[in-house]
This record gives sequence, structure tokens and C-alpha cells, in this order.
Amino acid sequence: MAEDKRDISSESEKAVADHTEVTADQHAIAERGHAATDIYGNALIHIDPKAESKLRTKLDLFIVPTVSLLYLFCFIDRANIGNAKIAGFEKDIGLEGYDYNIVLTVFYISYVLFEMPSNILCKWLGPGWVLPALSLGFGIASVAMAYVKNFSQACGVRFVLGAFEAGLMPGIAYYLSRWYRRAELTFRLSLYIVMAPLAGAFGGLLASAILTLDHVADVSSWRMIFLIEGIITCGLSVIAFFTLTDRPETARWLTQEEKDLAIARIKAERVGTTEVLDKMDWKKLLRGISSPVVWATAICYGLNNITVQGLAFFAPTIVRTIYPDKTTVMQQLYTVPPYVVGGFFTLMLPLLSWRFDRRQIFLIATTPLVIIGFSMFLGTDNANARYGACFLLTSSLFAVGPIANSQVSANVVTDTARSSAIGLNVMAGNIGGLISTWSYLPHDGPDYHIGNGLNLAVTCTIFLVTIATLLWMKWDNKRREARHVEEELAGMSEQEIRDLDWKHPAFRWKP
Repeated sequence: MAEDKRDISSESEKAVADHTEVTADQHAIAERGHAATDIYGNALIHIDPKAESKLRTKLDLFIVPTVSLLYLFCFIDRANIGNAKIAGFEKDIGLEGYDYNIVLTVFYISYVLFEMPSNILCKWLGPGWVLPALSLGFGIASVAMAYVKNFSQACGVRFVLGAFEAGLMPGIAYYLSRWYRRAELTFRLSLYIVMAPLAGAFGGLLASAILTLDHVADVSSWRMIFLIEGIITCGLSVIAFFTLTDRPETARWLTQEEKDLAIARIKAERVGTTEVLDKMDWKKLLRGISSPVVWATAICYGLNNITVQGLAFFAPTIVRTIYPDKTTVMQQLYTVPPYVVGGFFTLMLPLLSWRFDRRQIFLIATTPLVIIGFSMFLGTDNANARYGACFLLTSSLFAVGPIANSQVSANVVTDTARSSAIGLNVMAGNIGGLISTWSYLPHDGPDYHIGNGLNLAVTCTIFLVTIATLLWMKWDNKRREARHVEEELAGMSEQEIRDLDWKHPAFRWKP
């Protein structure tokens, strides 16, 4: 635990003078109004590694499973329309031409519109209540999809589904940032975002199993996919209302000593911060969405989602063009292995990012295999080669999600700025998702040269932007080294210093 060696109030002034680290009582640090760093960003608290490791394990067991299951069925409820498509969805409700693409687009219109408001609501009311409520909402919407009978009804239900799903991914990322350090966050984000490729694998397996049934209640065929998966989501959401703890202070499963440690270790990484959960104000919200690193990362995440979401919606269709003679159930099953590979790499790359406490270099590393995969799609008609290319795509695509959200979280300071930064990042991702609904068009099949060419171009762009961002961060950090911290902060109030966020002279970008 933290060593009670000296009084914080007197020794903080000494730390300013000689830049030495001061150890402090963790309970005092955990209290509102006490800073955990000096004005240079040096931590004022020493933490016992064994105690921190024990706490981290406890957090992993009590927090990660719930949010992971919620996101698993969030992605399943979003992407199961792709499984329903090859099981007769289009024909039964009379979709023609680009109608299917329009149904997908409507989902992302509401998704983008409600992204930022939903994350601000999450900050305001608390993620412990908002996340289960959102999950229950899109579970009910998924059940409703089982009963749509025409194009208009499908569009209406998908719009509602998008409105509820909009806040879940950024909400979970923001929620986990309340509990985990900068380096730890990347891997914990991957533990729930890995549910995206697993949803592709599990969704394919579940859809193939459901389609072997004659009927469930009064529905049959593809309608059973929406009904059964929606009911499961609703059940998990109700459980989450009781299991999802909002913040360390309210965690009944933590001792007071563990609560203090959980708060103090987060504050120790935030320069100029005296409270982990600050009051929401517009100045800090704007700081979160004005950071150059946040914008660069959001652009890359948006481009990445053109491919990720396109794969989620069209993977069954792509597999059907590769193996047109296989049965519908077999085509569903062929979508599973690439997603399993994707799940492995979605955990491995963030795990390495955590160990090295680096994110930008891993964002760069996600692009080469994807570039090769789409080049193979464009360069050959061989069925086995094209199916092999699917494995190259999934090996890197899904890892961008946890790394990108962790990167924007690491490069702002306050809790409020973090909520808006993550919201902007995920909103950009879903603008990419909106574009993805038009990436694979009927007239472009069966080889989809336009769709594959688009995805090759956006991946090359990500490669260039991530490299340029890394170089800029290093350059700007060197420039910041020449700034005079005491002179710039002289005459500023404590509130004004907190409001500086990433503009604080002692702040450094975390590549």
C-alpha cells in the first residue's frame, strides 16, 4: 500500500522545487480535492505492486465479464441481419435492388445521431445504469425485427436498434477508463471488443443451429434468429442492472482500502487533476473533442470501420459467392473460422500494447495484412485463395477498436474530456459503418471489385495517417519540453489549471 511518510500539503511545494517523487497516504489522495501529481506531472504516491495486481485481478473478474457479454449480443443483434439475408429475409419482406443497403444505412443514421448524446448521458447518469438500459432497449428492438413484414417496418425497427446501440461501445470504453490505468486499458478494451469477431463466429454457429428448428412460438425461418437472440439480450440486460457497479466508491465488493487504491492509482496518471470523476462542463467536453491526437485517431477508426462493419454485414454474402454450391447452413458455418482467428489477434495485439505501454505503433501494425488480403481479393478468382484472404483481414481489423479507444483515452486528462473524446472516436467509427453499408452493392457481385478496392484504399490511408500521427506526437513532445511550467501556470486558479487538460504545459502525448 502507499507509504505514509510525509504530509502532502507541505511536501507538494518541495516536489515543485526539486522534482522528486513524494509518497503520500492513499486515502488522502483518493479524497476529492487532493492532487496525485505535482505540477510537473510526477506522481505523489507510491503503490505496492502486489496490492495493485490483486486489485486489478478483482476488477477483471467483477467488471469485464458483464460488459463483454453485453457487447457480444450488441454486435450479434446488429450483424444478424447478414445471417438472416441469406436465409430468406430479403425475399420474404419484398426487398429489391438497394433496399437491403438502405435498411443497413438507416441503422447507422440513428447510430451516428445518438452517439455523442448517449455518452454524455452516460457521464451524467452513470454507466452502471445507462449501459444495461441501452442493452435492454436494443434487445427489445431485435425481438421486434422478428415480426417485420415489409421494407418500411424493417427501416423503422433498425433505426430504433441503432439509437439504443449507439451508446454501448463508447459507454463501455468510458466506463472502463474509470477503473484502469492507461497501459492496462488497452487490453481490457480488447476483452470486450473481441466479442465483435466472436459475435461473427458465434452468430454464424447460432444462426445455423436456429435454422435447423421448425419454428419458435409463432415465427419460423430467419425470424427465429432475431427472436431468440433478442430474448437472450434482454435477459442479460436485466442481470446487468444488478451486477454492473457504477464507480469504485459504490463497489460493495471492494474494501475501503481497495476503493482508495482504485481511485488514487487513476489520479496518479492525470496531471493537474484533483478528482477522478469531475463535474461535467462544456470547457472540458470541448477539450476532449479538440485534441489533435483524438481527431487523427478518430479518422483512422472511422476508415477502419468501413471494413469492419462491411465484413460484419456482408461476410455471409461474400462466403456465398466463394462457395455458391454449398448449403445455406454450410455457408453460415464457413464464416466462423476467420472470426475465430480474428478473436485471437484482437486479444494478442492489445496484450502486447499493454506490456509495452504503446498504442500508436500497434495501430500502424494492424494495416499490412489487411492490405495483402484485399490485394488477394482483387488479384485472383481462386476460391481457396479468396477464402484464405478472409483470415488475413480478420487477423488485424478488429484489434484497431481497443487500441484506438485506448489511445484517445490516454491522450486526454479529465473524466469529462475522456467521455467526449471516446464518444467522438466511436461516432467517427460509425460514420465509417454508415459508408460500409454501401461498400458491397448488388451490381458489383460476385467479385465486388469496387468494395474490395475501396477497403484497400482506406487501409492504405490508415497506414499513412497513423505513421504521420506518431511522428507529430514525438515532435510536439520535444517542443513541449522547452515550455516553462511554473511560468505558464503562475496566477492561474486550481479550476483553470484543471480545465487545461491536454493543454497543460506538463502534459505529454502518450504514443
